[in-house]
Amino acid sequence: MKKYADAFLRGLTTALELIIAALLAGGIIIMTVQLILSFGNLMDFAKYPNYDDLLTACLNLIIGVEMIRMLYLHTPMTVFEVLLFAIARQIIIDHSAPINTLVGVISIAVLFATRKFLFVSFDESERMIFRSSQKVRYVNRILHTNIPYKNDETLHDLLVRKMSEHEMEIGGDACLYMQNIGLRIAKMKNGKITRIEVIRSIQ
Repeated sequence: MKKYADAFLRGLTTALELIIAALLAGGIIIMTVQLILSFGNLMDFAKYPNYDDLLTACLNLIIGVEMIRMLYLHTPMTVFEVLLFAIARQIIIDHSAPINTLVGVISIAVLFATRKFLFVSFDESERMIFRSSQKVRYVNRILHTNIPYKNDETLHDLLVRKMSEHEMEIGGDACLYMQNIGLRIAKMKNGKITRIEVIRSIQ
């Protein structure tokens, strides 16, 4: 019973996130159109939008777009970008005490340090499943990667060779990492590897 409840709640939260993202996207589109239509007032500082209004509106719209990406993609990088734009907006728009600006700059520096030293390289990745008989050179062309291979190796040949070199056990979900590429056994049938997932880090 618990697993059905968990599956239902996961589906429900995903659906709600997509609905919220769609509503947010609709609001951003409407606000963008309004901003474009009022662009002729830019030279009149007594009307909207003057320069400060334009800058504020644009930064708010950018943050909204990044929030849509965060709701849809669920990756650490999208969270990082939302926080980065939010802090940058506060620094640029809020003409307050220099200490507040300094705190904002330090916050951005901390964010970049976190991204550099604490993010795992495969937190941001592209994944694609191939037949194990697929030639490595074709996978390189499709994914624009440079997976090292010998002669006319298939993904199966490469994975088995590399796992043997590292004395790794060949089994379901076993994964091999090479620099910014990961190879995972996605499916086995009768003890034979039939599908291999190629994971490419995009950081």
